[in-house]
Amino acid sequence: MTITSVPSEQGSATSDAWRGFVGGIWQETVDVRDFIQLNYTPYTGDASFLAGATAKTLAVWDYLEKNYLSVERERRVYDVDTHIPADIDAFPAGYISKDDDVIVGLQTDVPLKRAMMPNGGWRMVETAIKEAGKEPDPEVKKIFTQYRKTHNDAVFDIYTPRIRAARSSHIITGLPDAYGRGRIIGDYRRVALYGIDFLIAEKLKDKDKVADQPFSEHWARYREEHSEQIKALKKLKHLGEQYGFDLSRPASTFKEAVQWTYFGYLASVKSQDGAAMSIGRLSAFFDIYSERDFKEGTLTEEEAQEIIDALVLKLRIVRFLRTIDYDQIFSGDPYWATWSDAGFGEDGRPLVTKTSFRLLQTLRNLGPAPEPNITIFWDPNLPEGYKDFCAAISIETSALQYESDPQIREHWGDDAAIACCVSPMRVGKQMQFFGARVNSAKALLYAINGGRDEMSGKQIVTGFEPVKGDGPLDFDDVWQKYEDMLDWVVGTYVEALNIIHYCHDKYAYESVEMALHDDEIVRTMGCGIAGLSIVADSLSAIKYAKVTPVRDETGLVVDYITEGDFPVYGNDDDRADEIAATVVHTVMAKIRAIKLYRDAVPTQSVLTITSNVVYGKATGAFPSGHEKGTPFSPGANPENGMDTHGMVASMLSVGKLDYNDALDGISLTNTITPTGLGRDKGEQVANLVGILDAGFTGTEEA
Repeated sequence: MTITSVPSEQGSATSDAWRGFVGGIWQETVDVRDFIQLNYTPYTGDASFLAGATAKTLAVWDYLEKNYLSVERERRVYDVDTHIPADIDAFPAGYISKDDDVIVGLQTDVPLKRAMMPNGGWRMVETAIKEAGKEPDPEVKKIFTQYRKTHNDAVFDIYTPRIRAARSSHIITGLPDAYGRGRIIGDYRRVALYGIDFLIAEKLKDKDKVADQPFSEHWARYREEHSEQIKALKKLKHLGEQYGFDLSRPASTFKEAVQWTYFGYLASVKSQDGAAMSIGRLSAFFDIYSERDFKEGTLTEEEAQEIIDALVLKLRIVRFLRTIDYDQIFSGDPYWATWSDAGFGEDGRPLVTKTSFRLLQTLRNLGPAPEPNITIFWDPNLPEGYKDFCAAISIETSALQYESDPQIREHWGDDAAIACCVSPMRVGKQMQFFGARVNSAKALLYAINGGRDEMSGKQIVTGFEPVKGDGPLDFDDVWQKYEDMLDWVVGTYVEALNIIHYCHDKYAYESVEMALHDDEIVRTMGCGIAGLSIVADSLSAIKYAKVTPVRDETGLVVDYITEGDFPVYGNDDDRADEIAATVVHTVMAKIRAIKLYRDAVPTQSVLTITSNVVYGKATGAFPSGHEKGTPFSPGANPENGMDTHGMVASMLSVGKLDYNDALDGISLTNTITPTGLGRDKGEQVANLVGILDAGFTGTEEA
């Protein structure tokens, strides 16, 4: 049915906002997916309808570049507000320029000015302020060192000696114990579809439905967290008022739908500095509003593109106050505003819309950029026009990443989105306790050395016997020692994660992000491993070649002499690939055996897109030939230079990793020069589409 009226208690504003939409369950309860499935229009055509950048878009982008971005590149940090702790409505309205009136809203009152977020930890904030060339406000420091306990304070109050040892030796790195954990995708579409007043009313109902239950820790935390969520929604409404918008009601146009959704996201990045602050899955939702406005004659294609361009421009200038050390771990200053798109619905219809094309067009209109992290849910059966456009944009910009839609849809449904790089979750219905990752490669060296660190020589882990003698390594002996060492490493790692997330919920709770979730959600614990290819190749060398350890004067194994050939991971060779799959399965089995905070569902990622350099610096030499202190290959990639059979072979190797053992995602990064794909643009596009189809078909079958 088509909505022509709504229940009287929802008012005329809702009636106008929902005009012409097909009604369903979404009218009675918060269910954005139901709204999308009933109302979106799949698009199976090509990119010929798209518009270029408007004069206003180019003027705002040029002004931003000349007055802010160029200055930031010189300074590293454009500016820091040292007096106002960040919050949803802590800063007055800010604009880029006088022409910045399409989609508005900044994190602070000035573009690129970074805000303090001391709830995570004061030491990191103070260091980052000083590294930016400024001094902390002594009154703010006093508050967060004397009166207000931070997440970081609490974590280090609880950390055990073995966690501290593992952390300092870098066998566990990147733990979110001093900043926001991220990996939570608020369903920001809810702000547009329902308006804040409706969402507050629903949260009040949720809070009070347990009012008559006997006291328990869950009961108390449930009611307290809902109270915090309601406060955050009220601040979000005030944020809209600061910019002259009434967010209490639903959005009534395409432009308002984009603006309202962005305000929800802006509230999140104003109040949290998570390791990944993804924006979700928006294109089909936005497209419903644009199609209605087109039919009503109130929107042109140029205006629609300008609105999406303006939103993407805002996403490109989100900034967090980070230390130089943080930037080194993550290879720059990313925040992963991942925008997931395409794929198929469970009913078999493609979720590709004209707004899917408009999103990709921003990379032409504004130029390439890493944010937002545009992620395509790929399926060989996607419309040909869209696949061709994705391939063309990838060739031009190298700014897209691709995920297997059949795998994601099977496990997480058709309204899932990626948090960070590869971590899928149902939008508004689950969150992840982000866990960085454990150095599975270094753990192998610990197994060989009985818990001594190969870089420092310190005894980090006690109670384990090293490999004896100077003869060749025995595979069965090394594997058993590795399994035993993984018990300690994984146990220590998960213990740290349980502590971190207990403290984060207590001292740095993501109230506005969680306000845009259901009342009861699925929580996953996003564990991860680094160095998979090094472990697989090293174990393969021990098994199929002759590996002799080289010891220093203290008996510490610091290098290896490897004689003979051995199969290497990444070349579609089952011998090496099965070792890699076994390592992933073994680590995951050990994680599953440990009780997790808030009964979280254990998951694992094979992901080090940015931190592989830092891991490598802290790790020694390997039987595979990997040299001391050199970067790991990213994610689940084969070792650098070891994949000799081409891109599809490496994709097939990765496809042999069981997705059930790595439900948090598996990352493969490939580089292809356009000329390697063909002689002209048409041939290049066709060949890249063919590679993606072949690779993802292989991983789906695997």
